[in-house]
Amino acid sequence: MTRWILSRPETLTEIEQLRLKTILANCPELDALTGHVRSFAHMLTERQGQRLPQWFDAVRQDDLPSLHTLAAGIDRDRDAVIAGLTLPWNSGVVAGHVNRIKILKRQMFGRAGFALLRKRVLLAP
Repeated sequence: MTRWILSRPETLTEIEQLRLKTILANCPELDALTGHVRSFAHMLTERQGQRLPQWFDAVRQDDLPSLHTLAAGIDRDRDAVIAGLTLPWNSGVVAGHVNRIKILKRQMFGRAGFALLRKRVLLAP
């Protein structure tokens, strides 16, 4: 069922769509949660970060404590989240280099000191 909520409605089979409609009709909280999740996903995929304040307002109007916790966490870094949802740039390249360095460090754990790790990081392709 979680897959149904997280999927785009048009990707579900007719039977899955009917079952999901039935479940959502019988559970208003789940219906509200589904709407908020889909709205956030739409903001994310369509790069519409300017809609985030309205999304916060909509989330706060419903009695969904877990979603309130998520929204509060996002709201603490509002400017960065709006930029991430709006701008075309990302930190993927930096994250890749950090991951590569961590792998090198794990491979050498307990075997060599910082000097060799530094050389491997600087000379590795």
